[in-house]
Amino acid sequence: MLLTPNVKSVETVKGKGIGVGAIVEVSSDEDGFSGAWFAATVVEALGKDKFLVEYHDLLADDDSQLREEIDALHIRPHPLDTDVDGQFSILDEVDAFYNDGWWVGVISKALADSRYVVYFRSSNEELEFENSQLRLHQDWIGGKWVMPCKVWIFTATLFTVKVCMLELF
Repeated sequence: MLLTPNVKSVETVKGKGIGVGAIVEVSSDEDGFSGAWFAATVVEALGKDKFLVEYHDLLADDDSQLREEIDALHIRPHPLDTDVDGQFSILDEVDAFYNDGWWVGVISKALADSRYVVYFRSSNEELEFENSQLRLHQDWIGGKWVMPCKVWIFTATLFTVKVCMLELF
């Protein structure tokens, strides 16, 4: 069975703390940026379904902070901090801070000194990150943060089990 989360109106989005001054994350449908989230601050509400945002890490051509009009469907609140005690596990789904944004990947290898190799399905590449450049991935669904499913591989029985333990915050 395929479940589709309820789509929330802009009024609901605004009711969840997304208004002027809110720290948010913004996604883009542009080629090369799909799936990434970029930190921004809401500068102004523009009508019922648009916001003017100022990005934290993206710069305009004149080296000032980039400002852009964004529709409400491409904005979410900043994710909650998740406690991982500074450690990630193999197969943890994470967001990695890369090229000024957060990109979804999977921990494929744990290295020494709190460093990890992350595999990105979208580009079929692996990159190395420090612990401080990673966070557990969360999805914004129905006005709540939801943790992804965990995947465990049982080597003794040679099968993979995907267990969904959704944690709502």
